[in-house]
Amino acid sequence: QVQLVESGGGSVQAGGSLRLSCAASGDTGSYNCMAWFRQAPGKEREGVAQIPLGGDTTYVTDSVKGRFTISHDNAKTRVYLQMNGLQPEDTAVYYCAAADGASYSTGRCVGNFRHWGQGTQVTVSS
Repeated sequence: QVQLVESGGGSVQAGGSLRLSCAASGDTGSYNCMAWFRQAPGKEREGVAQIPLGGDTTYVTDSVKGRFTISHDNAKTRVYLQMNGLQPEDTAVYYCAAADGASYSTGRCVGNFRHWGQGTQVTVSS
């Protein structure tokens, strides 16, 4: 079993920054890629960023490119999402997830995301 716990959410004004953290525990050797998703009220969940563990290439969706950065610690048990230049449209619940497969050339996870955290709320006011 893998447990993922997000933290770092909160309320900020437009233009502000937040750093989300996701701590993994349990069978942390069972997956090779981690990601951040978000879901805004009334909208479908969308992928925000992905990072194959130990790789150099990451993926971020176009809407946050240049503003958000995904990274992980050396132990590969904590993944971060640095969010700069936040806008009201970034308001959502942010979820951390882990997948078995990884593409180190594209920076994307491969296969299903089998493990999910409970989410952390990010609210950006104008």
